[in-house]
Amino acid sequence: MAARDRRPLWMGRPGRLVSAAKAVVLTALVVVMLYPFVHVIAWSFGSAEAATSGKPWPSSFSLETYEALLRGGVVRNALLVTALITVVGTLCSMLFTTTLAYGLSRTREVPFSKGALVYVLATMLFSAGMIPNYLLVKQLGMLDSWASLIVPGLIDAFNMIVIRNFFMELPGELTESARIDGASDWQIFWRIVLPLSKPILAVISLFYAVRYWNTFFNAMLYITTPSKWPIQVVLNQYVVQGQTLNTVQPPGVPPPPGMVVQFAVIVLATLPVLVVYPFVQKFFTKGMLTGAIKG
Repeated sequence: MAARDRRPLWMGRPGRLVSAAKAVVLTALVVVMLYPFVHVIAWSFGSAEAATSGKPWPSSFSLETYEALLRGGVVRNALLVTALITVVGTLCSMLFTTTLAYGLSRTREVPFSKGALVYVLATMLFSAGMIPNYLLVKQLGMLDSWASLIVPGLIDAFNMIVIRNFFMELPGELTESARIDGASDWQIFWRIVLPLSKPILAVISLFYAVRYWNTFFNAMLYITTPSKWPIQVVLNQYVVQGQTLNTVQPPGVPPPPGMVVQFAVIVLATLPVLVVYPFVQKFFTKGMLTGAIKG
């Protein structure tokens, strides 16, 4: 008869004690990470009475702060500006990135494509720096315009390489058969390549959208008119530097408390990305892994 296993409970595979310890640690990590988000969201709905009570959590809730911010003023204008930059910038970046990636993926058909690929890869290693970029934007006449937030970063080299690798994984027989049937390169690109590349296009579109939505440093450098500021600059001006934002209030209604306004602006600045991400998450594994396997 085999000897009785006298190993401690925690040495079992997996072992109840080990599993319980993992569950406790993971639960603690989740609580630590979620607490700041829940705290900010809860106080963004706090009423004026709750803000002056001195309690760590609001005891009463109200939508007055969001109504004041979205009724007009700096925050609503900044949200509209950021949405415009994000939509236009993402569309333009995807258009130029996909066309460049498709051309560089056809090394046998496009002359000097390998040299152009090396040139693109060099931009990932070397950068002109902040001052030369500022002088270039100034010489192009894009200072204090939204074009300065889109054109300098129109094509991201890493995103282009990922899309190019995905295009190279597509079966060449599809394009060859379409070309035999008389399809042009643009028809092959729009009707065959792009529809088959929806996973990677969704992922890269999210990358570009998040980058444009979080535009901050370039806006601080190039945009001088407050009415053209995106939401991240407004967030910095109010939350970090402590400046006061104007909100449109009905006659006789006092403005919402500053602390509650700060939390509400943070929520408005981060909520769109949190809402969009779950719908694109299913494409991440398929899109990024397929685009990164083959170089």
